[in-house]
Amino acid sequence: MNFKNLQKTLGVVVDGNIGRSTLTALFKKLGANQSWAEELALASNVHFKDYAILYNELRFAHFIAQLAHESGNFKYMQEIASGAAYEGRKDLGNVMAGDGVRFKGRGPIQLTGRANYKKYGQALGIDFESHPELVATPSIGLLVACKFWTSNALNELADKDDVLSITKKINGGTNGLNDRKANLTKIKGWMS
Repeated sequence: MNFKNLQKTLGVVVDGNIGRSTLTALFKKLGANQSWAEELALASNVHFKDYAILYNELRFAHFIAQLAHESGNFKYMQEIASGAAYEGRKDLGNVMAGDGVRFKGRGPIQLTGRANYKKYGQALGIDFESHPELVATPSIGLLVACKFWTSNALNELADKDDVLSITKKINGGTNGLNDRKANLTKIKGWMS
């Protein structure tokens, strides 16, 4: 697996350096519209290095595969369902009336629950608890995904190629495991 093969697959300049043009082509190939692909690529180009996601191909492949599943192949930055199913979920910090809808899944990692919006907002210096809609902005959502990824030690699990444990950390269970595995296989294949 290597980044040059990914660039060949995407039809971009083959130099082994993952930058905005490669990332834009990747997000677009996975399903994002042009505008979101460009915005996600801009944010990724900055944050992937800061969060050590570009440290190796395995980390990169796992991160992209998981986010592709969570966001419907980068077509949705907000959960399609209303979020009412999360109402009263104390495990998510949804303790006030309307929290389920207000703090439904957003961003490419589908951050969910008042507690997570508060936690990651405080960690990044952005008041997501007062402005949860900000997480649905592709660039901000990508930053949140990076912070979530490293805060939950997912780089280390990616280094072990442990898709099951990564899925459990992101999803709380194994929802969509087969799709996540298929995404991972596809992205690894593009780098082979």
